Amino acid sequence: MSLSLYQRIALSLTLAFSVILYLSFLWSSQLQQSTQLESEQRLHLGLAEHLVSDNPLLAEGVYDYDGLKNLFHTLMMLGPSFEFYYLDPNGKVLTYSAKPGKVKRELVDVEPIRSLLSNQVELPVLGDDPRNLEKQKIFSASPVYKEGELQGYLYMIIGGEIHDSIVKSVQDSHSLKDVSIVIVASLGVLLLLLLGLFRAFTAPLNKMAKAIKAIDQNNLSQVEIDFNVSKDSNNEINVLASAFNSLIKQVQSQLVQLENIDEHRRILLADLSHDLRTPLANLQGYIETLSIHGEKLTEQERQKFVSISMRNANNLKRLIDQIFELAYLDGGQVTVHHEPFPLADLLFDVTAKFELNATKKGVRLEVESLAANYLVFADIGKLERVLTNLIENAIRHTQENGVITLSVNMLKEQKNQLRIDIRDTGTGINRNEIAHIFDARYRASNAQEDKNTHVGLGLAISQKLVALLNSELRVESELGKGTCFSFSLPLVNN
Repeated sequence: MSLSLYQRIALSLTLAFSVILYLSFLWSSQLQQSTQLESEQRLHLGLAEHLVSDNPLLAEGVYDYDGLKNLFHTLMMLGPSFEFYYLDPNGKVLTYSAKPGKVKRELVDVEPIRSLLSNQVELPVLGDDPRNLEKQKIFSASPVYKEGELQGYLYMIIGGEIHDSIVKSVQDSHSLKDVSIVIVASLGVLLLLLLGLFRAFTAPLNKMAKAIKAIDQNNLSQVEIDFNVSKDSNNEINVLASAFNSLIKQVQSQLVQLENIDEHRRILLADLSHDLRTPLANLQGYIETLSIHGEKLTEQERQKFVSISMRNANNLKRLIDQIFELAYLDGGQVTVHHEPFPLADLLFDVTAKFELNATKKGVRLEVESLAANYLVFADIGKLERVLTNLIENAIRHTQENGVITLSVNMLKEQKNQLRIDIRDTGTGINRNEIAHIFDARYRASNAQEDKNTHVGLGLAISQKLVALLNSELRVESELGKGTCFSFSLPLVNN
């Protein structure tokens, strides 16, 4: 079973806390015990020496073991925490005061005694406990001499068997239990607080993990991204959560855009297929007629069919060129060559190209007189393509006796920028449709038709070309009064 980050942290923290608590308790107990033993041994260090010097039996080195036994009994009655033993120079226990079977050692190691008497060791010094074969205890000892010859040792255990039983009973008392319960409870509360803090710290990470899991399951649109964290926070986890939040929102937004673009492309492809099928079907029909009934047709009929076929072929080529041009612009692989050139020359050349078509429709095409032959910095080929699309579109939507005007003005807020306006007095655009006219294949409700087939890509292509010129194609229109398209170009400094 895999554990979450918080569960691993909580488990690690609990184990570490338990180990630290155990080691701390063990170290504290050992330190307390060592300190207590050292203080008690230091306190009673000279007691055995005083007993030897003050007691006639020991001072004279006389082996009156019964007398010593009675003496030891009396001293143990006065001080229940002490046990007295008389040892020979090799550590053999000679006499003591205890019930039969209590003393289990017959020989006590004299090396700790000699070390204690040398005063060259650190306290506490532990010696063998005659009443326990496995324990050692602190002690006080003094040599017994007679006429300068070592007779043995007075060996006094500090904290004897009676003392141990009393200490154990005190440790088992309710007061110590209550203290232990309070300590353990306090540490438990501290542990719970730490676990709560870690849970709060890891909550954003847990949410991010769920969000990433949802992404992995291809459910990006259903990802929960509400972390409720401040962007100004200095907490690393909050900063990470905030950054992840922004990333998910951006990815979701881009996913929605991609879905919309994909849907738009499918619709566009279907519409373009329909638009391409019409001239293709016409072309195929007239060619088949010429092929099958060519000999039966008059010369005038053949010329008519050929002319119609050529017109449909030209329309088909024009539509395909526009589709490729839009795809090329969408691919972002267009090369732009900016260069300085006189703007007036280009405007007059483009209007001259449409003069005949405008005249046939009864539309007047004008270029307002320029204050100067401005020198602009742009891609002349792409600018010509934009002007061509906009003028062609204006002619198609302008009725007889209408006027199409090209004007150039210096921008007041940006002195190094020129604004080019293409204004017509045509049908105009409904206010609700202005936001959609740059969409590929969109046709306004009052769009004008002519003998050529149009797929509604001209404005979309123009908008992308103007963007390549580092500008923006804007539109102002009023239904029934006309439309004005405008964009800006950088002016070359003299």
